[in-house]
Amino acid sequence: MIRQEDDVTFSILPAAHPVATTTAAAAKAPAAATNPLDDLRHYWDISVAWVNSHWLQIGIAVGAGLLIYVLLSMVRTFALKHAQSAEGDLTLTHIAGRVIHKTRSSVIAIIAIRMVAGYAQPPAAIMQTIQFVFTVAVVLQVAIWVREIILGLIQRRAAEGNNETLSNAMGIIRLLISVALFAIAVIVILDNMGVNVTGLIAGLGIGGIAIGLAAQGIFSDLFASLSIIFDRPFRVGETIKYDTSTATVERIGLKSTRLRSVNGELLVISNTNLLAKEITNFAHLHRRRVTFTIGVIYQTTPAMLRDLPALLEEQVKAAGHEFIRSSFLTFGPSSLDFELLFDVFTDDFEAVVAARTDVAIRLFEAMAAAGYEFAYPTQTTFTAAPDGTMIMPYAESPKPKASAARTAKPG
Repeated sequence: MIRQEDDVTFSILPAAHPVATTTAAAAKAPAAATNPLDDLRHYWDISVAWVNSHWLQIGIAVGAGLLIYVLLSMVRTFALKHAQSAEGDLTLTHIAGRVIHKTRSSVIAIIAIRMVAGYAQPPAAIMQTIQFVFTVAVVLQVAIWVREIILGLIQRRAAEGNNETLSNAMGIIRLLISVALFAIAVIVILDNMGVNVTGLIAGLGIGGIAIGLAAQGIFSDLFASLSIIFDRPFRVGETIKYDTSTATVERIGLKSTRLRSVNGELLVISNTNLLAKEITNFAHLHRRRVTFTIGVIYQTTPAMLRDLPALLEEQVKAAGHEFIRSSFLTFGPSSLDFELLFDVFTDDFEAVVAARTDVAIRLFEAMAAAGYEFAYPTQTTFTAAPDGTMIMPYAESPKPKASAARTAKPG
């Protein structure tokens, strides 16, 4: 019995050894490379099997997809005709028509396929392909729509103000907007494909910062120009006060703005510096306030001083302007000063100048007729001797002698 167990043991161990050796060798052997033709043949076989087993669902899905495509195409055509029939150019309806016009038929077809693909129960590889094409098409189409909306609104703004600068800059604005939107679209597509876009976004951010720092002055003036165009603190042809200069706007450029001063000089100011200081626009004044300071002599009686504010108010109202107030202002060095304020309701500065002149002449006539005297700078000098006695500032005339007077008497 013992010998038999030894024989059995002896016979089993040698048999197990080749199996372990074969497994280790198989583990060390490299895996065979897949053949692309075999993969294509495999996908083809799967597709054929899917068609054979789901031919009814596929047929229904194709019919439904065609119906959806036709309906979406009809909606696009109807919306486009309605937008094109709207009156005026660059209205919101016209911009909507431009956006609809940019909708591609291929995108509509891909949307229809994606909507019915789930009903046909395609294989995973085909479904992934449909999903990928759908994502790419929709993202790019949305980028085109957004670009057209932004450009349409910018062109509408330029048309409202007849802005030549913005019209000339539409080329570079279109380029910048297109680059930004399609860069975002590519990142979205790569992210949906499972690509890690963190490094790409960081690289684009660093590159943008470098470009921004290198062209800081140019971009600063460019965005300042767009701020002037869209915010419209002033327009071409309007008179503004910038810092200490009063000038008329001649041209708004991408880099600088040209002003023509009241003295005739041409002022060229960068847009950034122009917006960095306070600007007074005289074009939007619906009323202008006129202020007069009137001085009368100190010899004016208190009764006349009390009557003067009413006299000034009467003359302003007689001229057809809005009286604000008239009151005593201060004791001046050589006059009693009164202040008169009134408003002239007009946008024309020349009309304001004429109204101011008319009121001034009316005041002069009324005050002269009432016996008021206008003060002018006067000065009284008193001369004193060393002992403080007041003396005349000039030599006193000699008095005639008494003898000479008696000689002159007759008899």
